[in-house]
Amino acid sequence: MDVYVFRRRDGGVEFLQLLRRENPLGGTWHPVMGHVEPGERATQTARRELMEEIGLDVAGPACLGLWQLNQVHPFLIAATDEIFLSPRFAAEVTAKFEPRLCEEHSEQRWVEASEVGARFMWPGQRGAIAEILHEIIRPDSISRDYLRVQA
Repeated sequence: MDVYVFRRRDGGVEFLQLLRRENPLGGTWHPVMGHVEPGERATQTARRELMEEIGLDVAGPACLGLWQLNQVHPFLIAATDEIFLSPRFAAEVTAKFEPRLCEEHSEQRWVEASEVGARFMWPGQRGAIAEILHEIIRPDSISRDYLRVQA
């Protein structure tokens, strides 16, 4: 499960990346990521991981909205021979929000939308951000309201 945290600042959009500490993806930048626990719904996982990894309470004033993305992303980690199906979400935060990192991450950075192609290394992540820019952020989106997850 991935959650792409974004904020609007100075007329642009920025996406949060976290630097992972440990393998198999240690030393690489990612959105908020986590595994669905047994008996847990994907939306519950998104809320839990946001709180655990960056200290964001989806029901709190720093979170302006949570949306599901349309695509569930399949990917392989060859080092562990595991195939994953990853539900994806987007969370908008206030312009002044700064994450409180957990022990899984050593750094954080905000990436402007114009730099996504150079900063997000995985094609699937770039595709998710393209979906966010088109379906969630665009004021004329016809799907945004239907993708919104109720708090």
